[in-house]
Amino acid sequence: MSPNQDPKPPFLDFAKQGGLVPAIAQDHETGEVLMLAYMNEEAWERTLATKKAHYFSRSRKKLWLKGESSGKVQKVKEILIDCDDDTVVLKVEQVGRAACHTGRRSCFHKLVTEAGARVVGDLIFDPKEVYKK
Repeated sequence: MSPNQDPKPPFLDFAKQGGLVPAIAQDHETGEVLMLAYMNEEAWERTLATKKAHYFSRSRKKLWLKGESSGKVQKVKEILIDCDDDTVVLKVEQVGRAACHTGRRSCFHKLVTEAGARVVGDLIFDPKEVYKK
C-alpha cells in the first residue's frame, strides 16, 4: 500500500454538521460547478452503490435521487473528499445538460456586478413543463 493511500474505505464525518455534509456537483469534463446540495449518510451510501447522485432535501426532509422528477440525473464519475472528511465533490456527467431546477445548466447562474445580480445562464428546459404537479 502506498503511503498516501488510506487503508479504510471512503467515509464522511456526518456528526460534525448535524448529520449532513455539503456536496458539490461538478461537471467531470469541464470542471463547471453545477450545484451545491447536502447528503446524509443514506444519500452517501446510495450514491456509492448506484453511481448516481443522491441528496438529502433540507426543505422536504427526505432523500432524493437527482433527476427523479426531471430525468436530469447525475452519473457519478469521481468522488473527492476534503481533508476534514466533511465535504464532498462529485464529478458528474449531467444527463440532459441542466442541473438546476430553474431549467439552467448550473444553479450558479447569477452574476454579481456593481449594478446588482443578473441571470447569465441560458434556459435549457421550461421548469413549468418538467415539474407539472
